[in-house]
Amino acid sequence: MKTAYEENWDQKVIIITGGSSGIGKASALALSAMNANVIVTGRTERTLEESSSVHSNIHPFVADIGDPFSAKKIVDFAISKFGRIDCLINNAGAGGMCPIENYSDAFIQNMCSINIVGPSMLLNAALPFLKESKGSVVNICTAVSNNAAPAIAHYGATKLALEYLTRSWAIELAPHEIRVNAVAPGPVKTGALTGMMGLDESMAEMVEKTEAEQVPLGRRGITQDIVPWILDFASANNKWTTGQILTVDGGWSQRS
Repeated sequence: MKTAYEENWDQKVIIITGGSSGIGKASALALSAMNANVIVTGRTERTLEESSSVHSNIHPFVADIGDPFSAKKIVDFAISKFGRIDCLINNAGAGGMCPIENYSDAFIQNMCSINIVGPSMLLNAALPFLKESKGSVVNICTAVSNNAAPAIAHYGATKLALEYLTRSWAIELAPHEIRVNAVAPGPVKTGALTGMMGLDESMAEMVEKTEAEQVPLGRRGITQDIVPWILDFASANNKWTTGQILTVDGGWSQRS
């Protein structure tokens, strides 16, 4: 069987949410280099433009995946531009440190909107076209969900919900030959600690050092550790793998 890197990605159409940085951007670069047409979404036009300027096959679309009405707009853009959709990579995510004393309706709703509602509505909007292409869906979860931790309860819980959605969608869509899998990265250097998690630079550096010491393989991950697994799950050559959650974390979540 061919690997994802040997597949003919030529003119395939992939939507990557949260594609302006980190794992999403790295995935877009890898796919565009193989001549796929990659639509990257995000909330900030400037960062999307920076990402898309790297390769002519990367096409930016400003959208907040937490807005349920954005899903149809993203799909309409893909169909109007390319006429097909072959893969969804649900990479956009919301996180944040929040002790119970500081819970708010807005905080919890934002987490649910981006980590659960967004991927659900995007799949709903893209489904007719994925049926035509017998496409695939790759959800980006987190190894954090494998262990309990204070102050990140809703981040872990909503990403764990995405794991359940992955398995459920896989069963529901199997008759249409649409495969649904997920990759759950561990501590990866993406800028998420200061961005999504809202830590200041000094705290982020402390967390990075601690996490690196906790990883049995001796270091924090980089995007190149994660992207190959995403591409393997996305690949049309990977015809008999669905409903799987693959943790890629250097053994971090297995520590005692």
